[in-house]
Order: sequence, then structure tokens, then C-alpha cells
Amino acid sequence: QLQLVESGGGLVQPGGSLRLSCAASRRTLDTYAIGWFRQAPGKEREEISCISSSGGSTNYGDSVKGRFTISRDNAKNTVYLQMNSLKPEDTAVYYCAATLSCVPRGPRVGSWGQGTQVTVSS
Repeated sequence: QLQLVESGGGLVQPGGSLRLSCAASRRTLDTYAIGWFRQAPGKEREEISCISSSGGSTNYGDSVKGRFTISRDNAKNTVYLQMNSLKPEDTAVYYCAATLSCVPRGPRVGSWGQGTQVTVSS
């Protein structure tokens, strides 16, 4: 049973940066690819990034490409999302989820967590 907990969100001004963390409950996190998703009020859930189980492959949605960077430290059972040049439209609840693969996208493993709120506003 894999449990993921998101943290690191907060209030930041446009152009600022945040680093989100996705911490796993067990040491077998390296079995899974991890995706980051976000959902703003009234909007569909959006996949924004995914990283392979080894960390060797990453991908990004067009909305965040060039600004966000996904990485992982399997020894720490943690996946990160570095968010730079934040824009008001990045405001959303951010979630991470384990998957079988990024490409093609595999089914989600486990349930959605509580997420972490990111608010970009002056």
C-alpha cells in the first residue's frame, strides 16, 4: 500500500518559485513512475509532469514546460517539483500520484491525497 503526501505549497508572488515535495510511505517508491497533477476551481485536472521510476525520463505539459522541473531522490522516497517563474494561472491544488509508466501513461496506483495549495498572487 503506497501512500503519497504532498507538501511545499503556499502563497507566492508572480515570478516567484516554490518547490513541492511528494513523500512516499515506503522504500519501494522506485518501482513507480510519479506524475504531478493540478486542479484549479472549476477546471479539469491537468497532468503537468511525470518522471520515470529511475528518474531517467521526464515529460512536461505545455503549460509548464521550461518553468517547472521534476526530479526524484529514491533514497529519500521523495519526488520534487521545482516551480519557477510562477504565474497567477498556476494557482491550483497540486497532487502527485504513482503510475505504472509515464509513456504510455499507466493507471494510477492508490488514491489521491489531499494535495498542496499553490496560490500565485500579488
